[in-house]
Amino acid sequence: MDYDKAKVDDAVLALMYLTLHEGAGGTRAWKGFDWDSLARLHEKGLIESPRGKAKSLLLTDAGVAACEALFKQQFAVTV
Repeated sequence: MDYDKAKVDDAVLALMYLTLHEGAGGTRAWKGFDWDSLARLHEKGLIESPRGKAKSLLLTDAGVAACEALFKQQFAVTV
């Protein structure tokens, strides 16, 4: 099936917002997402390399900002 990979990457970033936490080296999020999407986010400079045994990954400053903005854009309740 063909799909819009950019939209999937935006959804992954938005959902990472739910698991953001301060950890070793900066802001981290759980990495239980599709590996291809994580690789694309790494290529875009939004996360550090997702490879490794850690269950979380390190986000760049741009990645943290994108997480929050995309979460609000996709899931905020408007009144």
